[in-house]
Amino acid sequence: MGNIVFLLPSMVFVVLLHNSVAALSAESPTTTTDQLALLALKAHVTHDPQNLLATNWTNATSVCNWIGVTCGSNHQRVTTLDLSNMSLVGTVPPHLANLSFLSQLNIRFNHFHGSLPMELANLSSLKYINFGYNNFQGEIPSWFASFTQLQSLFLYHNNFSGVIPSSLGSLLNLEKLMLYDNDLEGHIPTAIKNLSNLKWLYLDNNKLSGQLPSTLFDHLPKLQHLVLEVNLLFGRIPTSLFKCQELQVLSLSVNALEGSVPQEIGNLTKLSELYLYSNNLTGEIPSIIGSLPFLEYLDLSDNNLTDSRNTWGTSFTCSSQPFSQ
Repeated sequence: MGNIVFLLPSMVFVVLLHNSVAALSAESPTTTTDQLALLALKAHVTHDPQNLLATNWTNATSVCNWIGVTCGSNHQRVTTLDLSNMSLVGTVPPHLANLSFLSQLNIRFNHFHGSLPMELANLSSLKYINFGYNNFQGEIPSWFASFTQLQSLFLYHNNFSGVIPSSLGSLLNLEKLMLYDNDLEGHIPTAIKNLSNLKWLYLDNNKLSGQLPSTLFDHLPKLQHLVLEVNLLFGRIPTSLFKCQELQVLSLSVNALEGSVPQEIGNLTKLSELYLYSNNLTGEIPSIIGSLPFLEYLDLSDNNLTDSRNTWGTSFTCSSQPFSQ
């Protein structure tokens, strides 16, 4: 019995030590990989006016309890990073690519600048990206095509320049693409026609030029919002556009579009907002526009359109209220 009494505490100690090592091993993906990635981001933030990261992102608490961080309930890996509206100034480090379980990345309404590191292409689980209202510059990376699960891509109100990469046409799960308020130029890539799940397409307030591709809208049956205003587009409105019978908001204003307003616009029976002002459109205003059952806002002003039937009176502007983005 003496031998048993002597050995039992040692056995307990060994068991406890084994459990502690196992616990540390189980926590290591979160406490090392994800934590180090986020601490690298914190180190690249040069101004944190509300001290949100400085006081919260510390070793004193689990990374899953850090502000803006959400972890998966099973694996305790970071799945969502939401730092929106924090007025942060800094750059995005390549270390962020180590958040391999990340599905949502939202840093909108901050002051991040510079270019995006190509290492981010490794975040293959991303479904939602919002970099809106920052100061990113350079071209939109072609490696965005790596995000095959992506459903929403918001890059609006930055300083992105160059052309829209045709590789975005391979994002077959994409539902919302918002690139407005940048310095993008060149043609709208025909490859966008492959995005059969697309619901919102906002490319306004850029320097896009050329004609709207005649086949662009052939396979966009779910499109609800199409906003291309304030660009340098010319040519006729393609009739393929009117295959998009789910359209609710259509704005092609402040371009150099010409020709008539096609009668097929009557196919857009769900349309609530129609803005074609400040173009070079000619011919008769289709009377069928007046029969669109849900149309609330209409602006056809500053064109060369006629109204021989006096359907619209003296003004082609029913409302100057802008659509909401």
